[in-house]
Amino acid sequence: MEDPHASFKAEVACYTAADPMPALENLSRLTGIPETTLIRYILVKYTASGSEAVLSMGPVVFKQMQDHVSRAEAEGSDEARLKAYRALKEMIAWLGA
Repeated sequence: MEDPHASFKAEVACYTAADPMPALENLSRLTGIPETTLIRYILVKYTASGSEAVLSMGPVVFKQMQDHVSRAEAEGSDEARLKAYRALKEMIAWLGA
């Protein structure tokens, strides 16, 4: 069975490969804002951005959606189209969350 969160998990793995703490430590040192406060700010800003975040990543998501459809059409099989449909369904559900 396909993991409905596979794309998100892959993105998490990609974005967590680097350690953000040196940048936060520097920002804390420069601004005088404690690291824990900066971390909280980043998390709240990201999660509260809602539609702003969706709109800012729109072109990327739109391109990914186009790629799914293009691959399915290039292959030309019902199986490929169904796979693209599932991928699009996941993306739309994620965008709506």
